[in-house]
Amino acid sequence: MKPRSLIKSCSLLVLTLLCLVSLVFLSFNYILPARARQSFGAPSPNLDRLDTIYLSTMLVLQEDDLLLPANSQGSPVPFHVELGEPASQAIERLSIAGLIRNSGVFRDYLQYSGLDTTLQAGDYQLSPAMNAVQIAQAMQDATPAQVDFTILPGWRMEEIAASLATSGLDISEQEFISYARQPIRGHPFSSDNPIGSTMEGFLYPGTYQLSRELTAARLVDTLLDNFEDNLSPELIQGFSSHGLDIFEAVTLASIIEREAVVDEEMPTIASVFLNRLNAEIKLDSDPTVQYAIGYNEAQKTWWTNPLSLQDLEINSPYNTYAHPDLPPGPISNPGLTALQAVAFPAETPYFYFRAACDGSGRHVFAQTFEEHLGNACPID
Repeated sequence: MKPRSLIKSCSLLVLTLLCLVSLVFLSFNYILPARARQSFGAPSPNLDRLDTIYLSTMLVLQEDDLLLPANSQGSPVPFHVELGEPASQAIERLSIAGLIRNSGVFRDYLQYSGLDTTLQAGDYQLSPAMNAVQIAQAMQDATPAQVDFTILPGWRMEEIAASLATSGLDISEQEFISYARQPIRGHPFSSDNPIGSTMEGFLYPGTYQLSRELTAARLVDTLLDNFEDNLSPELIQGFSSHGLDIFEAVTLASIIEREAVVDEEMPTIASVFLNRLNAEIKLDSDPTVQYAIGYNEAQKTWWTNPLSLQDLEINSPYNTYAHPDLPPGPISNPGLTALQAVAFPAETPYFYFRAACDGSGRHVFAQTFEEHLGNACPID
């Protein structure tokens, strides 16, 4: 080969090598980092230039392992991260659990994004149908997506509303009360409800697992739906056999719920009130007066106790010492046991009951007023 041709060939080879080097340089310094930024967001500001280039390259070359789920048909599973657990150990357990496709590139992504230092200890619901990026983001907040919300039998709507502040639900007392004071619509059991009635009595007690993002309207609907689910044909038939429609039965059950301390006494207490209703005797129930009084600021309760003689004279249609028959509506939200007591009461001759003197929460029952007076506790 002539010297001129050799020089020319060498020049072309050098030029080609320079182009390749330039292309590699551009790829590693600009193209791959730009691609990584587009797919995975900006890199952590704590990374130096070489780390950024290296991690960007690894993410782009293994992009599918980060953006595709391990199992698109998978179901959520619980995953717990211990306080102080190394990120490497948690990553390995994610891989063993089949939640991520590639533990190595997952680790690279955490380092690239800076999320490796912010993984939160706690309990998670993670799914193999989530991709690795979604799992990494989810593990930055151990706050559960759902909360357990409990309503105790015998609470009035204001007590339910007051419990919202510590429930984890983003619903204010005012929002809940606003909905709960409306008439019930869209439920067949409400056909007997009189005009002006609220949802009091039908906000079914129990423990509910609810989304933190639940609205006040949806919460109320959930409680009403649960009431409907528990309102069996047998219960309705039981109410009817005592001449009560559903609204009247819930009203009576709400009184029994507040009167009874021991659940097994509910059918007997129900028999007392039904006997009095049939005999057209006033119910004389303290909880109805407590409901009429409302919130007691001094006692910090909705249920004033003890009641004074003046309290028993309160001018309210809910005062069953002053007005015969049932009050205008429920005074609390009764549970299933109280509803069953109304539908299937004990058969007794009793017309009276009062608290036993032993502090057990039980009651003593009497057929006549004289017996009732004789059951009074001795005065020290």
